Amino acid sequence: MPEGKKFKLAREKVEVRAYPLEEALSLVKEIHFAKFDESVDLAVNLGIDPKHSDQMVRAAVLLPHGIGKKIRVLAFAKGEKEKEAQEAGADYVGSDDLVARIQAGWIEFDTVIATPDLMGMVGKLGKVLGPRGLMPNPKTGTVTFDIGRAVREAKQGKVEFKSDKGGVLHFAIGRASFDVAKLRENVVTAFAAITKAKPQTSKGKYIRQAIISTTMGPGVKIDVNSIMKEVG
Repeated sequence: MPEGKKFKLAREKVEVRAYPLEEALSLVKEIHFAKFDESVDLAVNLGIDPKHSDQMVRAAVLLPHGIGKKIRVLAFAKGEKEKEAQEAGADYVGSDDLVARIQAGWIEFDTVIATPDLMGMVGKLGKVLGPRGLMPNPKTGTVTFDIGRAVREAKQGKVEFKSDKGGVLHFAIGRASFDVAKLRENVVTAFAAITKAKPQTSKGKYIRQAIISTTMGPGVKIDVNSIMKEVG
């Protein structure tokens, strides 16, 4: 597919080098050209072997400024836990009824949380939720009895990340309308979580490369060292 004129003009402003974090974020905002408030996405190439399950990276991070999107939370809970999820602001709460709706093709939600006692029931939805990255998982805090807290964090902007077959993480860290300071704080917080999630079996350089872009725009390479200095 040929490049659009606006994309080409934006790409011409990006030099073939790794930019310090603040400079990279300023450039991404400068070359943003879509008429809508694009998502700002982060791609992180990890030094892991994706063929080994013990080197898969999967975790979640509560971004200080969220991702600028209203998150629709579905919670599988019963009894007191159902009430707790509702009071915390879950958009949909239930058990068998929600399983039936999802099996019938309904997927109008962004995050799924479940209490551990209902995971047997939720497991029936593996073929639907799994490929979409929506299956609750203890590693990301979405399988928990502390369901009120999990729902509140999801609504505030907790983002899950999982390494793909190429050992790369892809997730949103804000919107083009965010100022540089907010984006920077979100990125640094995300990198602290990625660093913490490093598998014990991973050898050599763990975070190899990071690229930031808007939904429609070209990627800008970030100098990873400029981020790690802030992570500490």
